Amino acid sequence: MDVTPLVAANQHIIQSYADGRFRVSGNVYEASVIVMPDRVIAWEFSGGVGDLSEDDFAPLVQRAETLDVVLLGCGKAMAFLPAPLRQALKERGLNIEVMDTGAACRTYNVLLAEGRRVAAVLLPFPVK
Repeated sequence: MDVTPLVAANQHIIQSYADGRFRVSGNVYEASVIVMPDRVIAWEFSGGVGDLSEDDFAPLVQRAETLDVVLLGCGKAMAFLPAPLRQALKERGLNIEVMDTGAACRTYNVLLAEGRRVAAVLLPFPVK
């Protein structure tokens, strides 16, 4: 699925997602990834939403002042972030919105095109 709207040339855009991989600004990532307008981080996380800890969000906590919202794409179906973790991240300055990965990719691109300060934390769909 192509999710490419028009954005500035120096910003990272999510071009597609499928079969356990993401194409971001021409580069393919075959695992979880964190996408921000100015950088992409190959995220060393292979569990599900219930396995996440505060430490997994360290790259974003370091930049919390520069982010309006963090989209958490949790795979093929939406799952809930544990309330204590959500609260801990909020206290560290991160506003987390949870959705399925496809919605997170699309929403990231729309918010980026609107000039919002957004990041996407993306768990891949399983390979079929």
